[in-house]
Amino acid sequence: MIPVVDLFAGPGGLNEGFSSVGEENSKPVFNTVASFEMDKYAHQTLVLRGVYRRLKRHGEIPQSYYEYIRGSKTWAQFSSIPEIAALLEEVSAEVHQIELGPETQSLTDSLIRSALADALKDEKDDWVLIGGPPCQAYSLVGRSRRTKDKDFEKDKKHFLYREYLRIIGEFAPSIFVMENVKGLLSSTNAGSKVFELILEDLTRLKGGLEYEIRSMVVDNQSGSLRPQDFVIRAENYGIPQRRHRVILVGVRKDLADRSPTATLTARESVSVRDAIEGLPKIRSGIAPVRDNSWDYWRGVRRRMRDRVKESGVALRIANRRQVLTTGAPFLRSYIAPHDPTEYEKWILDPAIAGVTLHEARRHMEKDLERYGYLAYRAMELKRNPTLLDLPETLQPAHENVGKEDTPFLDRFRVQLWETPATTVVSHIAKDGHYYIHPDPEQMRSLTVREAARLQSFPDNYFFKGSRTQQYSQVGNAVPPLLARQIAEKVALMLGLGEGRQPADQLQAGTVGSVYEGSQLLGPAAVAPWPLSTEPRTDATSSLVTEA
Repeated sequence: MIPVVDLFAGPGGLNEGFSSVGEENSKPVFNTVASFEMDKYAHQTLVLRGVYRRLKRHGEIPQSYYEYIRGSKTWAQFSSIPEIAALLEEVSAEVHQIELGPETQSLTDSLIRSALADALKDEKDDWVLIGGPPCQAYSLVGRSRRTKDKDFEKDKKHFLYREYLRIIGEFAPSIFVMENVKGLLSSTNAGSKVFELILEDLTRLKGGLEYEIRSMVVDNQSGSLRPQDFVIRAENYGIPQRRHRVILVGVRKDLADRSPTATLTARESVSVRDAIEGLPKIRSGIAPVRDNSWDYWRGVRRRMRDRVKESGVALRIANRRQVLTTGAPFLRSYIAPHDPTEYEKWILDPAIAGVTLHEARRHMEKDLERYGYLAYRAMELKRNPTLLDLPETLQPAHENVGKEDTPFLDRFRVQLWETPATTVVSHIAKDGHYYIHPDPEQMRSLTVREAARLQSFPDNYFFKGSRTQQYSQVGNAVPPLLARQIAEKVALMLGLGEGRQPADQLQAGTVGSVYEGSQLLGPAAVAPWPLSTEPRTDATSSLVTEA
């Protein structure tokens, strides 16, 4: 297997994509030997996923893992199982909670050097560096919020990419994959474009080390590429989200001549409906909590419906007898599809016997009415409504609302059923205004699991920490299914490395189209269909029949 080092790993989106290549044929191509992440909870998520990956490669995933993510086993109970305890010790030696930067360079280098020494039989063997330096300083939203901040250009996050480049120069990976937000292309610092600074710094690596910089979407020579040629639009590659990211792939010059170019192949579009419609229907919670009962919530929904009627929008109510709960960390009532799509094959894992992290958060009553109203309007308009589409009674009580120069007209955003979602970002941890569920009868924002599905995380991927921390991790991640496609092309560039199985002899589904071949089931083997079930009516059920 080709060793991988993951910097600024987040909860492991890039890592998941690389690790999954070849696993469906029990011949994994890549093996992550060191990961670095500063956030405590993302680090815990990486550790848990590292345990999962080892269990998967050693055989079937034991029920103890599913019992833990369902909440029927505590962490103490799960981690004390001898097999799990041994794997946790292994993973903890490879997944490091470290804030990368000048202060930790000595420790970081020591850990990388040790990991590579153990993984490489020869210093000339191939290995890959992946990662995405923190992007808040480059994002358009982040920059707009700090336009009057005199210290913004001094923010160290502007220059964390240099730590990434320093490690490239120190360890000379065969290939590196560097991810960042599209705003990187327009971001400036002290009058210089940050993207150009990165390319310039790549020509000044330690020891004169050189890389050929390649695009994953345009098959041109490095010198003829434009900045926009490095932008990957995730929705063009089977991800149910319009997420546009800059991906730089660097191939070491001494390998470039024998390393074929490889660009991503466009995939069929996957919509919000394709990704989340099959999840159990739940309702929002109400904040501040006075009466969070079904009857009280139904009264709020009735008021919302009245406003919809008054505006002349047609009401479409599928089932008035359905009583919804606010969801739970684990729900048993989940009916698996009889004929899963290719995306569902990637996402689903019947062994979960339900769905995790599918719990609605609480919203103010007025916001609930806005969410439901706007979702109905979205169905009518077949576009995302703006503040101007709200009746006066639902307009936010801000001085500038309703005027010609009203800012942020899209401050409430419905995710439309028939198109990919808008970009899921870490701000989803703060409020749900940009992530309104398209079903007006649920009158809520997206759950962690729904956001994770839009990011292409498999259902058996479990995020540690509080719900807020889980949202933040999901929003900061690289979509694993997109990372998988990038990883396949990286494997082709390497020919799987000297002495390894040639790329053109790989079994179907290992390298090439993620969706080709009936044997390709993604990171979780999908059992015969259908999986379950009659909906339950216990405490973990999402719905019962209204009396």
